[in-house]
Amino acid sequence: MSFLYIFLGLILLVVGGEFLVRASVGLSFKLNLSKMVIGLTVVSFATSAPELLVSIQAALNGFSDISLGNVIGSNIANIGLVLGITAVIAPLAIDKDFYKFNWPVMMIMSGALYFILKSGNEISRLEGGGLLAMLFIYLYLLIDRARKSIKTHPVDDGVDDGLSKSSNFKIIIWLLIGGAALYGGSELLVKGAVDVAIIMGISERIIAVTMIAVGTSVPELAASVIAALKKEKAISLGNLIGSNIFNIASVLGITALIQPIAVKSQEVLTNDIWWMLGFAAILIPLAFLPKKFEIGRIKGVFIVIAYCLFISMAFLAN
Repeated sequence: MSFLYIFLGLILLVVGGEFLVRASVGLSFKLNLSKMVIGLTVVSFATSAPELLVSIQAALNGFSDISLGNVIGSNIANIGLVLGITAVIAPLAIDKDFYKFNWPVMMIMSGALYFILKSGNEISRLEGGGLLAMLFIYLYLLIDRARKSIKTHPVDDGVDDGLSKSSNFKIIIWLLIGGAALYGGSELLVKGAVDVAIIMGISERIIAVTMIAVGTSVPELAASVIAALKKEKAISLGNLIGSNIFNIASVLGITALIQPIAVKSQEVLTNDIWWMLGFAAILIPLAFLPKKFEIGRIKGVFIVIAYCLFISMAFLAN
């Protein structure tokens, strides 16, 4: 029954996330926001909703290891699983924005998270507010850079024009379905994960950093693989890096404002976060060696093997 809860929870999170993205984009058009702003901010927030709901639900129920494990594990999965598998199917091109802006911001956010957790063994409400403030600075710089570059290099923002014609009634229905599915999915997923951890004698932290993290990364993985197989523009490296930044700043920031997140397992600091930092740091040498500005199949295989090693060691250490 516990595994059924997890399965149903993940399905509801995927469905809820999809409806929330539709509703958010439709509403943004009603508010006359530009497609560029919608693509860079609204869609990013909406696609982080599954992680956010799971983290808030876990923190409110006293399972802060799941809140932290979910975000740290998702960030590892975004690189090790999503980026790795996508690169195996179709090589990923790297632009200058990656190493001049997105990657440094991700490393700063990741480092900030480590020092926040290390200093007080928790993310307090004040520190959660600090993470959100860092997010707003990042968004301002991101939009500013996009506005300057779009004049000379028009880009595909990935926003569906058809949603601009959505009626207010449709948007409200999508919001209600999305909200209800996300809430129900987070409830089932957290309950199922805790039950499985108790039955199998595995810590909540390990369940969160592996099963839950992979589950909340499934939408990104599915979208990337489908795009790569169709030889269309696959999910960009910048989008994955942006997702990791949003996970730390918005998911943990908002969750901490609602309920401070305590570090219950020291392995979060001695193991998990170092894997997250390692996967983030290795992208720079991979980006330039041996072939510059591309993460191809061999590099993709290397990343996936490293992710499999992380998962194996997580369970063996238990």
